[in-house]
Amino acid sequence: MNARRGSAASTDSGPPTARATNLPPPAERGATVIPDKVVARIAAQAARTAQARRAAVPPDRGRSSVPSASAASHTGSVRLHLTLDMPYPADIPHLCERIQHDTSERVAQLTGLHVREVTVTVRRLVTASGVSRGRVQ
Repeated sequence: MNARRGSAASTDSGPPTARATNLPPPAERGATVIPDKVVARIAAQAARTAQARRAAVPPDRGRSSVPSASAASHTGSVRLHLTLDMPYPADIPHLCERIQHDTSERVAQLTGLHVREVTVTVRRLVTASGVSRGRVQ
C-alpha cells in the first residue's frame, strides 16, 4: 500500500492493526476446517513413513501393502484408525506402539489437530518371502 506524505498511515512504523486494515478481530475471522478425508490421507502417508522406518515390510507380490487410514474429527481433535501389514517375525505390539506414536505426532504437526486416539489393525503378517502363511499343524 502506498501512503501519501503526511497521512496517518505513513507515520505508523509498526505492523497494521485490525482496525487499520478493516479486519475483524482474529477470534471472529473464522477457522480452517480440514475434512476427515484429508486428515485420513495425511495419516496414511504418516503411517507409511513410520512403517518404512520402524518395520521394514518386504515388498509384496500382487497385493497392496500400503497402510490405509480413516479419521473422525470433532472440535479440534481427531481419532485415527490405521490398517497395515506387519513383518513376521517381529515384536508386533512394540512396532504398533511406535507407529501409533509417530503417526500421531506427524498428523498433529501437519494439521494442528489434537490426536486423541490411534487404533491399529494388523491386516496381515508378511514373512521375509512376502507370502503370509496360515496355521501349520
